[in-house]
Amino acid sequence: MNDRSNSRDTRDLVFAATLAAFAERGFHGASMRDIAKRAGVVSSNVYHYSQSKSDLLVELLKKANYDHLNAVEWALSAAGTAPAERLHTAVGAYVGYIVDHPLEALVAHSELRYLGEDDRKRLVVARDRLESIFENIVDEGVRTGAFTTPHGHGATRAVLTMCSGVAQWYRSDGPLTRDEIAAQYADYALGVVGAC
Repeated sequence: MNDRSNSRDTRDLVFAATLAAFAERGFHGASMRDIAKRAGVVSSNVYHYSQSKSDLLVELLKKANYDHLNAVEWALSAAGTAPAERLHTAVGAYVGYIVDHPLEALVAHSELRYLGEDDRKRLVVARDRLESIFENIVDEGVRTGAFTTPHGHGATRAVLTMCSGVAQWYRSDGPLTRDEIAAQYADYALGVVGAC
């Protein structure tokens, strides 16, 4: 194995350890020493990839937010044009990402508040784009009469909040499969918007 692949492997270990530490202990509860121990490296290796714990969080959240956005956009690229179908597809992909990446979703949902204002502004771009996708679908559904909610913006927020909550309770050994959870939440979302 060459130095470049060793470096990449170490970087991957550091970021996996960071994710696990933040998911288990939260941003303030995790230390750089804890991250190094989990990764099986010395603390200086962690600082080689990031100057601070905040920088590690920024990198994790950036990747998680864009991966989540890409999952929804990819699913919608194969969906039809009917607002109900598009909302069902978008929610299924949104929840599916959370179930497929529970630690990333948990950290992204709960730890953003610990970033400084500049970092937060940079990171919410993907989240805002994701919210905009849902708002556009709901607005189209209201405009065409496919959805009866008189509160499109509020309904969109309710759907996204409900779906994001899956990160708080999901366990891989639970009674429902990924697809069952995604389908249930997609059905709930259609109820929230008053799909006809």
